[in-house]
Amino acid sequence: VQLQASGGGLVQAGGSLRLSCAGSGRTFTTYSTGWFRQAPGKEREFVAAFASSGSRVYYGDFVKGRFTISRDNAKNTVYLQMNSLKPEDTAVYFCAVRPSDTAVSSTAHYDYWGQGTQVTVSS
Repeated sequence: VQLQASGGGLVQAGGSLRLSCAGSGRTFTTYSTGWFRQAPGKEREFVAAFASSGSRVYYGDFVKGRFTISRDNAKNTVYLQMNSLKPEDTAVYFCAVRPSDTAVSSTAHYDYWGQGTQVTVSS
């Protein structure tokens, strides 16, 4: 499984970005997908997850309605739409998949990871 994350960049506080995670093959209908982020000096943090069946979606507590995870099966891509961005959202964002229909928040349960895309939110 190969994952390619993209879409990061520099944005002002209050702005929006859409991250993409492109997978090889029929990755996202077979695997559950998670987005995580890691800021300098901090542990990797759960952001959102999408079960492979598409039946369930989960978000980290800090998201509070600002982010939306979605999937385009035809493009084999999972998106993370991020709105109302704050400086504390600055981090490298990673997508990851696990071979299960159960989407979970623990990094330890994901088997394949993309390379990460940098998101920087200026105040």
